[in-house]
Amino acid sequence: MLSRTADNLFWMARYIERAENTARVLDVAHRTSLLPLDLEGPEAEAYLWFAPLNISGSAHGYETKYGLARRHAVNRYMALDPENPASIYTCLWQARENARAVRGAITSEMWEVINATWLEVSRLSRNLDDEKLPDFFDWVKDRSHLFRGVTLGTILKDLGLSFCKLGTFLERADNTARILDVKYHILISEVGSVDSAADYYQWGALLKSVSSFEAYRKIYRDVITPLRVAEIMILREDMPRSLHACMNEVEAALIEINGTSGREARRRAGEMHAALHFGRIEDVFEQGVHDYLIQFINNANVLGQEIREAYLARRDQFSVSTIKKSSQTQFATAGSR
Repeated sequence: MLSRTADNLFWMARYIERAENTARVLDVAHRTSLLPLDLEGPEAEAYLWFAPLNISGSAHGYETKYGLARRHAVNRYMALDPENPASIYTCLWQARENARAVRGAITSEMWEVINATWLEVSRLSRNLDDEKLPDFFDWVKDRSHLFRGVTLGTILKDLGLSFCKLGTFLERADNTARILDVKYHILISEVGSVDSAADYYQWGALLKSVSSFEAYRKIYRDVITPLRVAEIMILREDMPRSLHACMNEVEAALIEINGTSGREARRRAGEMHAALHFGRIEDVFEQGVHDYLIQFINNANVLGQEIREAYLARRDQFSVSTIKKSSQTQFATAGSR
C-alpha cells in the first residue's frame, strides 16, 4: 500500500474518532454543570468549562480569542468554530478531505456516510441553538458509530482496514487518558468521597463520558469509588474504551501491517500493551494516577510519531496532535487547576 493512501486512511479514521471524543467531552461537561458544586458564580463556571479545553489542548487558542472559560463560548469554540483545529466541525471536515483523497480505497457506503455527515454539520453550524447542543453531541456520536459499523461491514479486510483501526484506537487511547486525568483530578479535589448523591452523579457523569456507566454497575454492583473508576478505564481489557482495550487493537493492527520499517513502533506498542496487561491498579495508585496517565500520553505521542515515520506519508498536515503537544506543560498541571 502507498504511504499516502495509508496516511489518508489513518487520519480519516482518527479524525472521526476525535470528533466523537470531543462530543463526549462536551457532553459530560454539560452534565457536570447541572450538578451542585462547592464553588458558585463565575469561578464555578470557569472551573468546570476549562476542563474540556484542557483535555483537547485548545485552552491557549480559546483564551486568546475569548478569555475566561464560559459555557456558551466553550461549546461554540469546541463544537462549531472552523478556526479551531480541534473543533468537531474541523475534525469532520478533515475526515471528509482525507476520505475524498482515497475514494478508490474506501467503499461507496463509507464515503456516503462521511460526506453526508460533513454536509449536515456544515448546515447545522449556521443556526444551531445552544439548547440543541446536547442533541448535536449525541448525533455526532451516532454518526461516528455508523461510520465504524459501515466500515467493518463493507471494507475489504486488508491493510486499509488495519490503518483505519490503528488511527481509531490510537486516538481513542489518547483521549481516554486525557478525559480520565483531567476529570479525575477535578472530582477528587471537589468531592473527596463518594457518599452523597451529588458525588454519585459526578462520578457517573465521568463514566458515561466513556460509555462505561452500565458496565461499571454490572461488574462491581457497589458504590462508585475512585480506585474502581481508574481500574475500569485503565486496566479492564473487556471495556471497549479502556486504555488496555485500545492498546490491544493498536498492537494487533501493527502486527497485521507488519512492515519491516515499523519494528520500533511494534516494540513500543507491545511494551505499552504489556504494562497494561500485567499492571495492577494498586501500582498505578502508588505511582500516582496523574503521573501514570501523563507517561502513557507521552508514550502514545511517541508511538504516533514512530508510526508516521515508518508507514505514513511525510506531509505537513496540521493536526490536533500538534496542538496537544504544545499544550503538554499546561496539561501536565491540570490536576492543580
